[in-house]
Amino acid sequence: MLDVRRLRLLRELARRGTIAAVAEALAFSPSAVSQQLGVLEREAGLPLLERTGRRVRLTPAGQNLVRHAEAVLERLEEADAELAEARSGLAGALRIGAFPTAIRAIVPAALVTLARRHPGLEPMVSETDPAAVAHALRAGDLDVALIHEYDFVPAQKEPGLATEPLYREAMYLAAPTGTTEEDAAPGDGRPDRIPRQGPDQGSVLRAHADAPWITATPGTLCHAMALRACQAAGFTPRIRHQVDEFPTVLALVAAGQGVAVVPQLGVMGPADPAVSLTRLLMERRTKVAFRSGAAAHPAVAAFGAALRAAVPPELATPAHAA
Repeated sequence: MLDVRRLRLLRELARRGTIAAVAEALAFSPSAVSQQLGVLEREAGLPLLERTGRRVRLTPAGQNLVRHAEAVLERLEEADAELAEARSGLAGALRIGAFPTAIRAIVPAALVTLARRHPGLEPMVSETDPAAVAHALRAGDLDVALIHEYDFVPAQKEPGLATEPLYREAMYLAAPTGTTEEDAAPGDGRPDRIPRQGPDQGSVLRAHADAPWITATPGTLCHAMALRACQAAGFTPRIRHQVDEFPTVLALVAAGQGVAVVPQLGVMGPADPAVSLTRLLMERRTKVAFRSGAAAHPAVAAFGAALRAAVPPELATPAHAA
């Protein structure tokens, strides 16, 4: 009989490519991972791995086994969901991952609703970049998470994960007031205070091709989004500052330190007359992510419902978004 824990290791190896990466992600030693995969090969009765330099490649039999492992792990999640549904009342830890703007603008209200409806649950929120969510969910470090994607950085389909759409945001170019041809009045996040749309997106970005730029840190989706949007407009931005928190980004813009592309949640708040906002044609889409088979888990479903109730009305939701 094949061991489920070893199947999980094989699946992670298929994703990460090296035993060292699997060991680091799952808090094992590399020798322990190698030993367990060796046992799995003996259980299977034929080679599952072949080494190519520092990396390990799965044999055709190994690839087929990973495919079955995905199905097995999904069914186990479904079984866990059914057992949780059969219990009376939700209780215990619910490990939640989310990115900073969602933690500030969406998650607190969702937690209030969750506590009122299911006081036995213990939500535990961790700030997690969307790029790290898939590994954290598959490793069992998170139960549910918020992820996002941009027009220029679409989300890649991750094996073993499922998602549900939550909301959509407009994107804005934030620049020091007086540096754009048509300065837009700073907004406070309400539709009637933020300009609906500026000129052609490429023209808006190219107008600041020679300006210093403020982006998120490398390796994040936000950084890739800004870089690719500028490249699509015909230039590579000259990056001066790298900051992940949008209020800090806007403070730097107000100080004349550069321009930035920010999402709608990032500009919701008191108006700053030193910052001009121009709406772009691109958008950011946020989804709820969880392990495949866990959609029906009552804790995951309860948190998803609380999140949907907490989405500000000015954000576009999948049901009525254009």
